[in-house]
Amino acid sequence: MTWPTPRLAPPQPADYNARQQQIAAAIASGPRGVVAGPLAIWLHRPQLADTAQALGAYCRYGTSLEPRLSELAILVTGRVFGSEYEWFAHKDHALAAGLPPETVEAIRLNLVPAFETEEESVVHDVARAAHLNRGLDDTLYARAMAVLGQDRLVDLVGLLGYYTLISLTINIFGVTPPDSATPELAEG
Repeated sequence: MTWPTPRLAPPQPADYNARQQQIAAAIASGPRGVVAGPLAIWLHRPQLADTAQALGAYCRYGTSLEPRLSELAILVTGRVFGSEYEWFAHKDHALAAGLPPETVEAIRLNLVPAFETEEESVVHDVARAAHLNRGLDDTLYARAMAVLGQDRLVDLVGLLGYYTLISLTINIFGVTPPDSATPELAEG
């Protein structure tokens, strides 16, 4: 499998206007350390890039969800959307956050993993239902509230929304991982 042809290249740093330079510097100086992927595409619309990257910083680094739960939700989102860049960007983070390789592989293959905790199971189920069914039935909602609590469920829904934006940006504009990466989502 080869990567799709990119449809829209990010603006080149040498061509940034003052606002693009300011936003790119803010992104690069934060925890991400680099302006890449969908964030780079958003620089075509500096206000979108600024606003979305601030939301993304919260969703990735500031929520009440533990990193393993956040990364689990991100991987499920990337898998549902078939977003290779998202998978590439977060697979190693998910493993480093404590998700077992077997869990990551099951998600990659579009299977339901054998989760170690009920929290992981709920996050997985909420993420899949949110993306595939566009909502949660009453049973899953009650389970999510009981297991995660209100604050973590609200943060999870926000994270899912943000990574939907990320995945749509990747898929619509053809954002690809580096050439050294191997496509992983073709199976399953």
